[in-house]
Amino acid sequence: MPETQRTTLIKGGLVYDHDGDTDRPVAADILIRGARIERVAAGLGEQLQGLEKPDTVIDARDRLVIPGFVNAHYHSHDVLFKGFFEPMPLYFWFVNALPPQYPKRSTEEVRARTLLGAAECLHAGITTVQDMLTISPFDDAHVDTVIKAYDDIGIRAMLSLQIGDLKGLDRVPFWRELIPAEFHAYVGGAVEPTAGEGPVEWIARQYKRVPALPSRLCWALSPTSAIMSSPGLLSGIARLSADHGLSIFTHIYETRAEALGSRMFLADHGGSQVKYMRSLGLLGPRLGLAHGVWMNQEEIDILAETGTSVILNPASNMKTKGGVAPIRRYLASRVRLGLGCDNCSCTDVQNMFQAMRLFAGLAAISDPEIGPPTAADAMRAATEGGAGVLGLDREIGAIKPGLKADLSLVDLATFSFVPFNSAARQLVFSETGSGVDTVLIDGEVVMARRRLRTIDEDELRQAVGVVMHGLKRDYAAVRARFERLHPYLLAAWRRAWQEDVGMQQYVGRHP
Repeated sequence: MPETQRTTLIKGGLVYDHDGDTDRPVAADILIRGARIERVAAGLGEQLQGLEKPDTVIDARDRLVIPGFVNAHYHSHDVLFKGFFEPMPLYFWFVNALPPQYPKRSTEEVRARTLLGAAECLHAGITTVQDMLTISPFDDAHVDTVIKAYDDIGIRAMLSLQIGDLKGLDRVPFWRELIPAEFHAYVGGAVEPTAGEGPVEWIARQYKRVPALPSRLCWALSPTSAIMSSPGLLSGIARLSADHGLSIFTHIYETRAEALGSRMFLADHGGSQVKYMRSLGLLGPRLGLAHGVWMNQEEIDILAETGTSVILNPASNMKTKGGVAPIRRYLASRVRLGLGCDNCSCTDVQNMFQAMRLFAGLAAISDPEIGPPTAADAMRAATEGGAGVLGLDREIGAIKPGLKADLSLVDLATFSFVPFNSAARQLVFSETGSGVDTVLIDGEVVMARRRLRTIDEDELRQAVGVVMHGLKRDYAAVRARFERLHPYLLAAWRRAWQEDVGMQQYVGRHP
């Protein structure tokens, strides 16, 4: 049946409304026609009797219907590193986990990791991801494999290919001074240029090569970070964005050492990555900045003035010892915020319930004054906020007529909701994701009774088991190299702490 004619009725659920009663949502029916929500009203099923019979009826009694979560910052390339690492500083993690540290991966591994990350997202009610993907070395077939995997599993994805052209050796404070020459090849950038083809040219070629993605996928652009990107690279990204209307996502100020590096290497721009990007025309509603832990107030004001978004990743910032983002100051300045789950190697889970809890909780312990974010604020950031960051706020993020039917049904019989006192607070502070029962994307059921309909989950587990043998072997070699590098990385990290960066984003004592 053509999409425009297919109808689904979700009947009798408690429908979460950002602008309504977020403690006790009202019971209502949701009529979906094709991919979009047509009507939301109490007793709608009875009103339709005799007029039209929906093609599918979903009984949502004892269910809370929520907008699909938007994972606004994510990397599918290291999903298989879940559980590999203890907490460590970000630049130590660089030389353990980044793709350029490893031999070229097989297409089987690329497919398995892409499907696994998407499957975990769907099981936790995440219906949209922004995948800042690193392909190393650059390979067209691997890009095609990722696209097909996302299309097969049915998740909504905004795909960007991460690039950079400056070496970490020259941008991380004291690395060149303290790391012996024999290790310089292993402390480069996130992605090195290919021979005969610069990163911007490769990215432009990918968009021309695959201009028409499957309906739930779209392209974006991702310089790895401003400090790891030359003015030429960033200007090229700005032109591609303007010419094709593409969103841009990049990392910024994850660590104190990065803030120090900005002061050292961007002195012509006041030591500010934000001012550096502004000079090259990148700031604006199409730009999303991931992390933003060490952002000062002047920079926050510039982001607010230009409509630039920030994507907070509290779980990964904790595990990589990055500090706590100035959440309350972002909110007070009205910067648009989304939430992300980031890498599996440094959060170990794709779970927006965890991200929401940390978003609310870390704001509370970093500012003693009573105030936001509330649980309802966390829910908005995880859905509507993330949709806005991705430029999809007219498509997803809320349960309203006209928007895409990206929805999750949460089982209120799970103990997280017994007794049921507040939808928002129990979603944020009680639920873990185990209550997510059914997931729809574009009005299609992609998961029912906690089981994906689009792929065979058992086959996926087997495929992951097969490729892990080679990954673990390669990791052993990377780990042995890291053990030799460790004393020099530690010396650089400790020396960076001796320098003043003009701000403090840690809770309690610091080195």
